[in-house]
Amino acid sequence: MSEESKANQPQNAHVNSEAEAHQKMVRGSAWMTAGSLFSRVLGAIYIIPWVIWMGADYTQGNALYAKGYNIYSFFLLIAIGGIPSAISKQLSEYNAMNEYAVGQRLFKRGLLLTSAFGIIGAIILWFGAGAISTAFGGYDANLIPVLHALAIALVILPSMSLTRGFFQGYQQMAPSAISQFVEQVFRVIYMLGATYFIMRVAHGDWVNAVTQSTFAAFVGAAASFLLLGWYYFRKRPELNALAAQSENKLVIPVWQLFRDIIIQAIPFIVIDTATTVFNLLDQATFQPMMRLVYHLGTKQIDTLYAYFAFNANKLVMIIVSLASAIAVTVVPILSESLASHNMRNIRKQLEDSIILFLFIMIPGALGMAAVAQPLNTLFYSYDQIGTLILQISAFTAIALGFFTVISALMQGLSRNRDIIRYYLIGLLVKIVIQLPCIYFLSTAGPLVATAIGMMVASLMAMYDLEVNFGIRYVKLLPKINRILVYSILTYVTARLVVYGLNFVLNEHSKTQSFLIVALAVIAGGAVYVYLALRSRMADLMIGTKAAGLRRKLRIK
Repeated sequence: MSEESKANQPQNAHVNSEAEAHQKMVRGSAWMTAGSLFSRVLGAIYIIPWVIWMGADYTQGNALYAKGYNIYSFFLLIAIGGIPSAISKQLSEYNAMNEYAVGQRLFKRGLLLTSAFGIIGAIILWFGAGAISTAFGGYDANLIPVLHALAIALVILPSMSLTRGFFQGYQQMAPSAISQFVEQVFRVIYMLGATYFIMRVAHGDWVNAVTQSTFAAFVGAAASFLLLGWYYFRKRPELNALAAQSENKLVIPVWQLFRDIIIQAIPFIVIDTATTVFNLLDQATFQPMMRLVYHLGTKQIDTLYAYFAFNANKLVMIIVSLASAIAVTVVPILSESLASHNMRNIRKQLEDSIILFLFIMIPGALGMAAVAQPLNTLFYSYDQIGTLILQISAFTAIALGFFTVISALMQGLSRNRDIIRYYLIGLLVKIVIQLPCIYFLSTAGPLVATAIGMMVASLMAMYDLEVNFGIRYVKLLPKINRILVYSILTYVTARLVVYGLNFVLNEHSKTQSFLIVALAVIAGGAVYVYLALRSRMADLMIGTKAAGLRRKLRIK
């Protein structure tokens, strides 16, 4: 072998390692994005028939559903305890050291923990429903049966989520993505079937319909868990083979495995509950602050609360879920690079993660803002206030999604204490400006306060990554500028289509609103795809397939 070849070997190894890590992230993001997107879209589409069958009570139903789910989400995240994310991270580290057997022991011990946490969380939510309703619902008696229904789902959801984390630790994102979709399918089928029977066949009570709609969380989780169990047993021979060839240099007692799981889980608990804590803060403060500032009644406040906490939130979470998909994918990959002390890979993965997020999130948010009016009509009804809140939600979702990704990057690099500190500072900012924002911006106030709080936390985390890992944001500016320009052109195109079609179609009609949304999305999407392919930005997202698309579409 020549001296030149020997000299090139380390460099080639670096390049191959970077390329492999990038492909893992793109492939994993693609699976998780597809799973999150399909499940979120399905979770939004069900609203159309649900609202129709709920009739005149749909706004009150939306508010009750949102209140119940916010509380349930907080309990769920506490019950899960960040264990799935922590185990995904630890598994990646052990696998990188060829200690697969330790990782599999970790998973089995984690199942015991999540089962215990799920049962304890369900008991607290069931028997504490009255006190919890008082704290976060102004004692809404209708909230108690909803919390009882959701408590049942808490029993199995933690273990189901842990199993997803196990597969993610092996960078196998397909089982998680498919199980997400299956969970949503079974949940929606039960929800719509129960609502139709109660409201249209039995002519029953809307509170009972909402209660059964929330019980659907258990039905979906059970279906998802069964599918994950099937995947696990199918892959068992492969997992056993990996465990058999482990180095077995690490001997970790059971008590230490439990301790490691809990220690790793604590920061994930805090960060994973961040969005839910912000939502619960809105739920606890919106009613008294709106009464104080605007002297409104409970029913009026519930209607306004539903605009941003349920109506807009259901739709913007479709695009925020894309950011979550990137976050879930990048944690184990970064942990693997950190375990091997590959700083070059870490910097590249950090840069790719940020650009990938912006590439998806910014056009998605601006596109949703552009079609907010027909989209709101399609899912709910023609409503100018609802449209305005949806537009504002779409823009503020960028801050929410960015915090999701940036906190995942910090956790993947074991900067747990720091990201918790930044999050708490952001939460304090939110608390301080909540009342002024509601005073000046009314219903949009909580959204803006959340966006500001999360951006403060995200900017502090960005500075931390720059100082400790050498990421240079200046290098990313040309790509960011392109994404901004392309996203603005996408927004303008979609907005012009909506504006023009409103002259020839009935903007109050759900059917015609669907046509407006479809044509605007196609037009705006076509502009963004064309610009992304032509500029080679799309190569970051879909890799070598972008070249094939350019040839087919004759784009130079």
